[in-house]
Amino acid sequence: MITSDSRALTERKAVVWVVRALSYLVYFYLIVVEIVLFIGFFLLLFGANPSAGFTQWAYRNLDRVMAPFRGIFTPIQLGTTTADVQATFDTSVLFAMIIYGIVALIFSALIGWLSGRLGQIYSAEAEIEREAEVAAQQAAAQAAVAQQAAVPPTTATPTAQGPATPPPPSV
Repeated sequence: MITSDSRALTERKAVVWVVRALSYLVYFYLIVVEIVLFIGFFLLLFGANPSAGFTQWAYRNLDRVMAPFRGIFTPIQLGTTTADVQATFDTSVLFAMIIYGIVALIFSALIGWLSGRLGQIYSAEAEIEREAEVAAQQAAAQAAVAQQAAVPPTTATPTAQGPATPPPPSV
């Protein structure tokens, strides 16, 4: 038997699942962004060769995730490497790492809260199922009692018993 409570719980469960899945996707993206920022920060700090394939890939991705933060702070030039590449302490990258980290923590807390809410919904569903089981058992017991009350009593016929045998004498 589906009640309005169980329907509402099913709808809530679906919404929580969808929001939780989306939160996991955003959280995963934020973790990847943090990794890209970390790699890019150290490549800039150590003055990595920009013509290397990995460095080009890292700088391309760093530019994408740094778009909202570019130019907030002035990078600090630390000097040049042996290949005349500037070693840079980019404080904007550090700031971006902090902001993305805070957003990731918020999403982590949201995922934890949604998981707890999902657990509450599962508990409520289990409670509704237990209540339905108890109600069904009570209805079955009442039906059995009503059925017994409706059946006319049968007259018992005395059974013939043979003579009782006395116990053996004790010595």
